[in-house]
Amino acid sequence: MPDSTHRPLPQPHAPLTRGPLGLSQLPPAAADLVLLGDLTGRYATGSYSRLGSDGRTLELRQDRQGAAEHGHRVTAAIACHVARAGGTAEQLTRLLLHPEHEGGRHARHIALRSGQARALDYIRRVWASASAVVGSTQALESRHHAHEVLAALRDRMETTPWRGERGRTALRVLRAHLNFAEIAGGPLHHASERQTAEEAGISRTTLRIVYDTVLKPCGWLRRLRAGHGREGSTWYLDTGSAHRPGIPAPQSRFRTTQYPPDPAPEEWPTSETATTADIDSTVIGRLMGHDAFAHHGLGSAALLIIGALHIRPAQTVGELVGRASVSRATVYRTLRRLAGHGLVHHRGETWALAPRALEGLGNSPLDAVTGPDARPAQGWEEVARRHGTTGVAARRRAQHAAERAAYREALERLAEHRSKAVVLVRDGHRVLIPAPRADEIPAAWHSPDGSVLNPITGRPAADWRVATDGRLILITPTDQLSYDELAAAHAQALSEWESAA
Repeated sequence: MPDSTHRPLPQPHAPLTRGPLGLSQLPPAAADLVLLGDLTGRYATGSYSRLGSDGRTLELRQDRQGAAEHGHRVTAAIACHVARAGGTAEQLTRLLLHPEHEGGRHARHIALRSGQARALDYIRRVWASASAVVGSTQALESRHHAHEVLAALRDRMETTPWRGERGRTALRVLRAHLNFAEIAGGPLHHASERQTAEEAGISRTTLRIVYDTVLKPCGWLRRLRAGHGREGSTWYLDTGSAHRPGIPAPQSRFRTTQYPPDPAPEEWPTSETATTADIDSTVIGRLMGHDAFAHHGLGSAALLIIGALHIRPAQTVGELVGRASVSRATVYRTLRRLAGHGLVHHRGETWALAPRALEGLGNSPLDAVTGPDARPAQGWEEVARRHGTTGVAARRRAQHAAERAAYREALERLAEHRSKAVVLVRDGHRVLIPAPRADEIPAAWHSPDGSVLNPITGRPAADWRVATDGRLILITPTDQLSYDELAAAHAQALSEWESAA
């Protein structure tokens, strides 16, 4: 019987066909990527080109830069596959450094060019990044699976109590991101702040407050990469497992009827507020962009009440308090406001939406108790006109368009290294005079021998010279030293530094 204690150790180039993680344990696409490399060019998109300084055209990168970018993307993809399959950093290293695996060409090139230690350090960094990404996301096997994930996220969003004005605003922002994610086909999507603010019907200032105080701390949204130029930020929708906003602590019926304030929504929830909600976020996402639901209009509370009544008609005020996560006083105030437009009516103790309330068309049934000044609305535009919020969304879009234009102009000026210029009108023509740089001197200061004239004394300045491009050059005593003098000064400075250390 052979002695198992002297079994040879696996070499770094040994093929991973056996053991806890081999090529057979990887998905077919991942195994092909390791063995054959990127044959389809999936990871080459954007590697060999980049956006030019004008922001519109593409510039080709050098072959070495493009190949390095392409190889890094392939390496990162293999690391994600290994991490998702439950592998380790050592197994990833064996996969990449195997001489017959085309997918590890980039790592082997680093080892050949910079040494084995540099390549191993690079693989460890790629593995750490891949492990973090895989640990914080879930793999979407198909488009159908992506839709299932978004549907589950929507259900959790609709059953989460969003208390307080800030919580209701957070729901609008989260619903806007869900709209973008549904268009993108998965939780990973791109959106700018201005685009999200227009979709949610709020200002950018309110949007940033909601990001920082509710959605990011509670785990609903993660910004993977900040936007720059014409590209929006990269976002990932999560399940909000870090904290469910508005869920209070257990109630103590012997001491108090109130809970401590929730730090995110900034509201004191009462005992009548339930720990789960039941609203239709699709209706909220459809209506939140109208001017009628701006801050000084019907507001976010009306959105939640309409969403709750749409999914469950004929609810009492107590049921609306629990299912819409709105306080009793706000429910009464909002229902009275909606009834004034004929959008809701009640029979006895229950409230229901008008037949065409989602279109902004109200009615006044005979058995509904309405005020003397109640006028059925004829559309959301008329509702916005009554509340004085007409044109809020249009003005916001115009402001964002102006900000985008100014930002792009600033980027173009920065890319071209422009400076402020003076425009003079001479003989009916506009003359552009660039602003002088700090190191430019007037022509009157130039001396025929290349020196600089002192503007006060009119004599040449001994320490200054004029370069061929018209810039100033300061001549110091160290510039006049020979090579031997410079070497001696360097040796003396080095000796002084070592003695001081």
